[in-house]
Amino acid sequence: MQVLLRPVVAKYIDRLSATDKNRIKLALKDLSRDPPEGDIQPLTGQSGYFRLRIGNFRALYRIENNVIFITNLDPRGQAYKKKNRGNK
Repeated sequence: MQVLLRPVVAKYIDRLSATDKNRIKLALKDLSRDPPEGDIQPLTGQSGYFRLRIGNFRALYRIENNVIFITNLDPRGQAYKKKNRGNK
């Protein structure tokens, strides 16, 4: 499967340390497999959204037509706050 990042997510990843960047890139590579791999859970109350745990980070995403759209990537404490999940 293809993984697409919202521009704000890509920009956020660019600002992280090299260690965190590598960890996230490896996790997203595993997520792109069929079936997706990783610590994945559906989001409660958010139909069609899932979360991927990457150490202290959480990637929130949805799947449409075999494309994974990463809508948010935040530290654990901030990831689940009500935010605009974005479209793509």
